[in-house]
Amino acid sequence: MKHFLILFFSSLLFFNCDKTPKVQQEIINTDIKNFWKAYDNILAVNDSTLQLKYLEEYFLDKATEGQQGMIRAKNYTPKEYLNAIKSYPRFWNSIRNNTLNTAQFDIQIRAGIENLKDIYPDLKPATIYYTMGVFRSPGTGFNDLALIGSEFALGDRHTVTEEFPENLNYVKNYYSINPPAFLDFLNIHEYVHTQQKPALDNTLSQSLYEGIADFIAAKVTNKKPPFRYDNFGFKNEAKLKIAFEKELFNIRKMGDWMWNENNQFKTRDLIYFIGARIAEANYEKASDKKAAIKKMIELDYNNDTEIEEYVNNSGYFSTTLKDLEQKFEESRPTVKTINQFENGSQNVPAGLSEITLYFSEKMDVNIKSTGFGELGKDHFPKVISIDFAEDDLSITYKVSLEPNKRYQILLENGYRTENEIPLKPFLVDFKTKK
Repeated sequence: MKHFLILFFSSLLFFNCDKTPKVQQEIINTDIKNFWKAYDNILAVNDSTLQLKYLEEYFLDKATEGQQGMIRAKNYTPKEYLNAIKSYPRFWNSIRNNTLNTAQFDIQIRAGIENLKDIYPDLKPATIYYTMGVFRSPGTGFNDLALIGSEFALGDRHTVTEEFPENLNYVKNYYSINPPAFLDFLNIHEYVHTQQKPALDNTLSQSLYEGIADFIAAKVTNKKPPFRYDNFGFKNEAKLKIAFEKELFNIRKMGDWMWNENNQFKTRDLIYFIGARIAEANYEKASDKKAAIKKMIELDYNNDTEIEEYVNNSGYFSTTLKDLEQKFEESRPTVKTINQFENGSQNVPAGLSEITLYFSEKMDVNIKSTGFGELGKDHFPKVISIDFAEDDLSITYKVSLEPNKRYQILLENGYRTENEIPLKPFLVDFKTKK
C-alpha cells in the first residue's frame, strides 16, 4: 500500500507538471474598474468641472500603460469620454456586467496564447489589457501591448444601442457578431501585431500586416473572421482581386480598402481579406508549416525585395508586383505640354503672366496640388491664381516673374483624374531673361 501511494503521488506530480501552462500570460483589467468608479461619480453630479475632475482622478490619472497606449493610439480626449458617458447611459449599463466579469473570458484568451506559442515557438511575451475607449477600436496591438477595446469587445447581442446616432451605426453592427464569442480571435490578432515589425503606410504593407494577423488568429482559434469582409470576400473574390490589382499602387485608394465602406463594394476592411489570402497561399505551399508561420510574422515591411518575393511566391495575383506596378504607372495621366515655352527653357520673358499646362486626360477640377521643386521656396514664382479650363484638360497658373531668375513649379500627384488616378508628378523648370 505504501509503495502504491508513492507511485500514485509520483504519477499525480508528473501529471500536474505536464499541465503547467507554457505561457504565463498576464491579463490586466484595472482600467475597467477605474472607469466604472469614474462613471458612477460623474453621473452623480451635474457640475461639468466636477465631472472632469472625477474622470481624471478615478480613471485617466490612474490609467495603466495599456490604457494610456489605447488613448494615444486612438487619440481619445477627456471631452469624448464625458460626452459618451452622459449621452449613452443605457448602453453603458448594458455592457457593465460583462466588463466587470472579465475572468470568464480569460481562460479562452490564455488558451489562445498557448496555441499561438505552439505554432510560433519564438513568441515574445506581451501584456494583455482590457481598456475602455470611445468607439474607435475593438483592439490594437503594438510593442509589447495587446489592447482590448472593452466597450466594443465585451458588448454582445443584448447590448443596448438605441441611443447611438447614425454615425455610430458601425458600432451597432459590431455587436451583431456577439463579440465575446470571438474575443480569443480578436486577442490573437492583436497579439500577433506585438510580434510583427511595423508596417508601412501603403496598401500592400497594411494588407499583409492585417491579413497575416487574421490568418494566424483563424489558425489558432479555428474560427473564421466574424466580419462581413470575410464572407463578402469569398463570395466575390474574383472581382475583388481584379479591383485590388488595379488600385494596389494608387495611394488615393488605400482608405477605400481599409477604413470605410464608401467604396465600389460597400464593404469595409477588405484589405484584411486580401492579405489573409496571400498568407494562406504561402502557408499551403510550405512543407514546413511552422517555418511558414515564422516567416509571415517576421516579415520586414521595409525590405522591398523580401515583401515582393513573399507576395509573388504566393501566386495569388494574376502577375508579379512589378508588372502590376508598371500597368498602374502606364495608366496615370501626364502633363503633355506647356503652352508658352518648352520646359527647361532659359529665355522665358520676365513679363510672362500665364503658364498653361495640358494634361493627357480630364482632371478633377476640385483638386490643385502644387509644391516646390528641389530648389525650394525661393525659386517658386509668385502665383496669383490657378484655374482649370472649361474642358478640364488644362490648367493655367497666373504668375508674377522677376528677370534673370530660375523658377520651379511642381505639379504633385495630388492632381488626379475624376476616378482618382494620380498624376505623374511634373516639374516645370525654367529661367527668365535678364
